[in-house]
Amino acid sequence: MQGAGLVPKVAGRGKHHKKRDPKPLVGMMIHQDASTHAWVPGAHWDLVVTMDDATSEHLSMFFCAQEGTASSFHGIGQTIARYGLFCSFYTDRGAHYFTTPVAGGKVDKAHLTQVGRACKQLGIEHIAAYSPQARGRSERAFRTHQDRLVKELAQHGITTMVEANVYLEQTYRALHNAEFARTPAGAGSAFVPYVAQAQLGDILCEQYERVVGNDNTVRFEGLILQIPEQEIRYSYSRTTVRVHRYVDGTLSIWHGPRLLERFDAQGQSSQTTAMQAPILRAA
Repeated sequence: MQGAGLVPKVAGRGKHHKKRDPKPLVGMMIHQDASTHAWVPGAHWDLVVTMDDATSEHLSMFFCAQEGTASSFHGIGQTIARYGLFCSFYTDRGAHYFTTPVAGGKVDKAHLTQVGRACKQLGIEHIAAYSPQARGRSERAFRTHQDRLVKELAQHGITTMVEANVYLEQTYRALHNAEFARTPAGAGSAFVPYVAQAQLGDILCEQYERVVGNDNTVRFEGLILQIPEQEIRYSYSRTTVRVHRYVDGTLSIWHGPRLLERFDAQGQSSQTTAMQAPILRAA
């Protein structure tokens, strides 16, 4: 009858959403979300929380000026370093998590962000939230933090981000987990020990391809990075290399699996290629 024009078409009622039960084992699904708030007088920071779906335990939490790719890597890196690899990563559809061609539409799983590429490289499934209800656990946790944490920071006279992050790490996170984390439905753990810790920093970083100039330099966001002489190759001119930018702003250049040089955030050579890449940001 609608096709014949006898009955007008009406908008659909939408889907009926059912409450999802928590995962039965720790490490099966990890949430990450952030909340912007006036955590101390006169300053709005982002609180980034990475939590386990089975228990609501906060595996990582810290303040930063603004959430983004670096803060996501920081939370993932802390979680893997402490507990191991997890099965899936559940986030909103923010631009640092997913590419979304049409606002409010489906994410593009073929064109990955830096976070998406790192999850794929680690074998972690990245799941996008499509409704506010899907992020209910995180939202409830943030309401608690916005009430309790603000008062505790004020009580301890904490006014700087460095002090606040120390308090989160040394005191608040453990107290919150002791009070609010629940027992998982199943025994055991889905976390898998990550044995290649030395390689983790070079996965949880931004990666960009660049072509080396005739003078063996790489231009990267206004910096000129000089590749030093290498024993195995005379020149890298016209070669495609990979620039890594780590969560602390430092850089490195790679040719395939070979590290050519590391640099500080200003593009000055570190003079040491043996140092391990950072996976955690300074507070």
